[in-house]
This record gives sequence, C-alpha cells and structure tokens, in this order.
Amino acid sequence: MYLKSVSLIHYKNFSDAVLEFDPKINCMVGRNGVGKTNVLDAIYHLAYGKSYFNPMAVQNIKHGEEFFVIDGQFEIDNRPEQIVCSLKKNQKKILKRNGRIYEKFSDHIGLIPLVIISPSDRDLIVEGSEIRRSFLDSVISQSDQGYLQQLIQYQKALQQRNALLKYFALNQVFETDTLDIYNEQLNHLGHQIHHKRQNFMNDFTPIFNEYYQIISGDSERVQLSYESQLNAHNLLQLLSENISKDRMLQYTSCGIHKDDLLFEIENHPIKKFGSQGQQKSFLIALKLAQFEFIKKQCGKKPILLFDDIFDKLDEHRVAQIITMVNNDEFGQLFISDTHPERTENVVKQTHQSYKIFHL
Repeated sequence: MYLKSVSLIHYKNFSDAVLEFDPKINCMVGRNGVGKTNVLDAIYHLAYGKSYFNPMAVQNIKHGEEFFVIDGQFEIDNRPEQIVCSLKKNQKKILKRNGRIYEKFSDHIGLIPLVIISPSDRDLIVEGSEIRRSFLDSVISQSDQGYLQQLIQYQKALQQRNALLKYFALNQVFETDTLDIYNEQLNHLGHQIHHKRQNFMNDFTPIFNEYYQIISGDSERVQLSYESQLNAHNLLQLLSENISKDRMLQYTSCGIHKDDLLFEIENHPIKKFGSQGQQKSFLIALKLAQFEFIKKQCGKKPILLFDDIFDKLDEHRVAQIITMVNNDEFGQLFISDTHPERTENVVKQTHQSYKIFHL
C-alpha cells in the first residue's frame, strides 16, 4: 500500500499543487512556513477525514477562498483507490472513495493505516487525559470497527445522562427509572471498551518498551500504564455511589471517559522528570509501537509521516531510527525538515529509493 500522488486545491497555504510520490521515502524540505507540515496534514486528512493539527475544519481553507479539495491516488492491495476530502464554507465536509460519498466517516477508518510523528505530539505528555484517551482509541479503532461503534454509542449515552442530570437540577426533580436506563447502557458499553483497552495495552506495552530501548540505546527505563476506575470497580456500582456528586456537578463523574495513560521514566512522571530528548524519544517509541501494532493487526505497513524528524533528537537517536528504516521495517515514509542537505545525507544511508521536494 502506498500513496502515488496528491492534488491540493485551496488547502491551507496551497492554491493549486500536485505532488507525485516515491513508493518508499519522500522528503519535504524548506524553510519554516512554506507548507511542509501542511503536505503531511493533507495526507493525514485522506486517512482520517480530518486534520491532525487543526480541529476547526473551515480554517484549513486557504485564506480568501471558499473551499478546499484534497485528492489522493493510492495503490491498496494492488488496486488503485481514489480518496477525496473536500469542504465548502457553510457546508458539511465530504469524504469520497472512488467517487462514492461516505455516509459515516467512521466507515473509512482503517482503510488507509497511517501513523504521524510530530513535535505537536508533546501535547500527549503536557495536556490532560482526553488527548491520551484519544490516542488510545485512535490506535484500537484502526483495526477494530466494532470498538469505534461502541465508543460512539457510549458517548451518546453519556451525553444523554448528562442532559438528564441538568434537567433534574433545573426542574428540581429526580427520576431513578430513567437514570437507570442510561446507567445500564454505560455499564454494558463501558466494560466492553475497558476490556478491549486492557487487552490492547497488554499487546502494545512490550512493543513500546522495545522501541524505546532501541531509540535510547538502552540508557534508561520507561513505563507506560493504563489507569482506569474500572480496573478495580464495577461501573454500575460507581454510578450508584456517585449519584449525589453527579447531581451536584450536573455531569457524570465516573466511567471509562475518565481513563488515562501514565507516562513515566524511572518510575517518575516523564512530564516533570524527563529531558526534552527523553520526552521526544518516549513519543517516537509510542508512535512506532502504534505503527507496529497496526501493521500486525491489518497485515500491511502503515504510511508513516515524520514531521520535523530532527527536532530535539541527537544524532545517535536519529541514527537508530534510520537504521530501522534501513531494515525495511517501514513502508512508505514521509519526512519534513528545514535542512535539505542534512535530510538527503540521512536518507542516502537507508539505500532506499527517495524523492526530495523543495517547497
């Protein structure tokens, strides 16, 4: 599987551009602000139907224009596939596969396995639990459509329960029968999701540890663990015990929507005790483990986007990553960097075919 070409119309800083790609390594080089990351984000758009960097879809339209179109030509399982993502102001975003519009974007997830590694991934360390849950759910959903549907159903039941709690507070009433319906739904779906998250972590954590040791040269120990109220409690019981608190807060204070991933180095939070290089290595190991997990689950090598590969990494750690590319562990690779000579020197060491795009 690989991306043969992409066409961009009014996307971010591009008015009209067509890029033809190498099946192996593609390097976007140029000074800051020329659109290197935007090309990678366009490719991400084709896989996920949304931007990795800007959740406000309309802001991805070039300033002064009314719409954007991203047209990607892929080869998947030896067959040509066309994916088009487009948005017009004041209209719904459209995602098409071979000319047919998806009714639900979730039906598209998993067709084009893709992993992005970017400096903005640092949000996984410094921001709240929601972004780490999103990462967890994104990885599992790439190979499990049922999991994605369970998440959607859980979120719907959660919103309905929260709306009911607000209704109780506003009208000074309390109806246990209606509340019990949502409690049962959350309990049923919550335990299914929790079980899948636990199984995923059992498979994922050893892969992550292995990659971190390769990147760091086995110089320090890191820990990745899954924190959930359901590790030790039944959700139905938790909902019952916390009803007074929930009525006061007017939202549901317990459940799998409170789960988190703990990132540690030598048994201390990496957010506080890890250097910038160690944090970067942790995040790259996390994303390479995502790559390896998806590859095993779907039987094909995901596209790998490496945004600003040299940011905060010393030469030794970059060399370890390049060695993995040289071992042919990856499929199609996209790299962005500000220094053309540095990038070309590195990719030459892989002895793989490559293209350099000077933007």
